[in-house]
Amino acid sequence: MEIKQSNDIQHYIHCFKTLRRDRKKGGAPHKPILLLSVIQLIESGYIDTNKIYLTPELVSAFKTNWTHLVNTDHHMLFPLPFYHMKSEPFWRLKANVGCEKWVEAKSAMRTFANLNEAVRYAEIDQPLFFLLKEPRFCHELKLFLLDHYFPETKQNYPHSVCFNDLNKIAQQIIEEPVPDYQERIEHLEKTLGDNEYQQEIFVRSHIFKREIPRIYDYTCCISGLRIDATTNASMIDACHIIPFSESHNDSITNGLALCPNLHRAFDRGLIGIDDNYQVIISPIFTEPKESVYSIMQFSGQRILLPSMEKYYPDLENLRVHRI
Repeated sequence: MEIKQSNDIQHYIHCFKTLRRDRKKGGAPHKPILLLSVIQLIESGYIDTNKIYLTPELVSAFKTNWTHLVNTDHHMLFPLPFYHMKSEPFWRLKANVGCEKWVEAKSAMRTFANLNEAVRYAEIDQPLFFLLKEPRFCHELKLFLLDHYFPETKQNYPHSVCFNDLNKIAQQIIEEPVPDYQERIEHLEKTLGDNEYQQEIFVRSHIFKREIPRIYDYTCCISGLRIDATTNASMIDACHIIPFSESHNDSITNGLALCPNLHRAFDRGLIGIDDNYQVIISPIFTEPKESVYSIMQFSGQRILLPSMEKYYPDLENLRVHRI
């Protein structure tokens, strides 16, 4: 086993040393920064398999490491290394169903939105993942990347992850007055480039999806469904009352925690909620009354509300949804 691991680490050091990069301006730093970010998240437990998903934590780590290590005028673009790393022998992209040919079109994967829509996850070699789970081998690979690609700034590398930017966004979503939050988003849309704005909205959307179920104690506010899973799989969705595309509003009061079937029913207008927080069922559909999965059974039922009144769903938003 020791001999195999020694051979493996030499193989991956060679892979890391020979990364295919644009050689302009001393060489593009994107791939080494992404690898260092993945290593950080494996070390800290945020990544626990060889599948590398697009997450706010990975984006945050990438941005932080870029800020600390890159002293050239390269443009910080997260989609580029995540996509182009597939030219390396240890990194494979897994496309979402129906997006296989799209993923092969290099020009299409330059934007964050397209990457997020087309790619399900990246997969690294299992032997590489096992090495990165072993502290001494992980340390050796990390030091190689720093020494080889960032000799002048390696002392700035943050060896532990700290998601201050994500915590700040979560605080805005939870506590900021709605008009202020909407103004913030509109300002970002006007001042950021398309890629940066797409990335910002991706991060905020994921934090909204994380915070809404937490505020509702991971319980569907209509059915009362609550499942405690030992994995990251969730049976409770964060549902916008007014879609973000219309409202620019990821505030807690523009959200409901719903199980997937009721989320779809709400989005399609089959369910509404009145000013007394009671469920209204649309008369435009019918269903078997005998079914235990009937939506009709919730008609007139008061939804479960957050423990703090300031997080209650906004009544005006609920009225707009009913129109």
